[in-house]
Amino acid sequence: MKINDIIFADLSTYAPKVSIAFYERIFGWKYYKTEDYYTAFIGNKEVSGLYETPEKFKQMRMPHFWMTYIKVACLNTTINKAIHLGGIIEMTYEIDDIGKVALIRDPQGAGFTIYEGDKLKNTRTKNTENTLIWNELHVSDVTKIIPFYEGIFKWDIVQRDDVSYDILNSKGNYIADIVKIQNQFKGNFEYWVCTFGVKNISTAKKLILENDGHLINDESSRILFTDNSNEAFFFIKQIKN
Repeated sequence: MKINDIIFADLSTYAPKVSIAFYERIFGWKYYKTEDYYTAFIGNKEVSGLYETPEKFKQMRMPHFWMTYIKVACLNTTINKAIHLGGIIEMTYEIDDIGKVALIRDPQGAGFTIYEGDKLKNTRTKNTENTLIWNELHVSDVTKIIPFYEGIFKWDIVQRDDVSYDILNSKGNYIADIVKIQNQFKGNFEYWVCTFGVKNISTAKKLILENDGHLINDESSRILFTDNSNEAFFFIKQIKN
């Protein structure tokens, strides 16, 4: 796995059983529980994770959310850089047989997880049905977070147009997007968003709506929804045949 690249995503939810039922219907995933964590599989391939929102965040009334994971060479070094550049460290912990993780918020509040280790699988694909295929950051002011992400991950953030920016890793590979969206459209939270590939976008749209998902924005080539919590955002995009 490449250092400072996105490798995984999981869902923080107040109601694991309710969320699990939704995603199993939508993407055909099967969840298996290990202690307090649920891992989603397609066949024998791991695709994502899910856990109950910690009490600390419930008390803060943090919404349900999909979390983006970024692999790093050294957790402590990355944490120190994040603090120096205005980030907030929400929690750090070590997972037996997996590795070290830390939940960080950037200077505008968007949360992501960094991971040090070699046990967590890279489940992001380029064009595979019902898997994570892309990630992007939705923020109200891009200028406030460019130095942060470039500083801790050695990314190069390049402006594409008035609202869109490409994220390039240290080798110049295009790995994610940043999109500037005013709060009147996206709400008061800043957040990373996951995109999942689907075989047929119209069929997937119908299935999501039938299972209490909520359509937020239809861009034709992809659609932004919240799941049945009406809080956790995700895109679907039709994969290429």
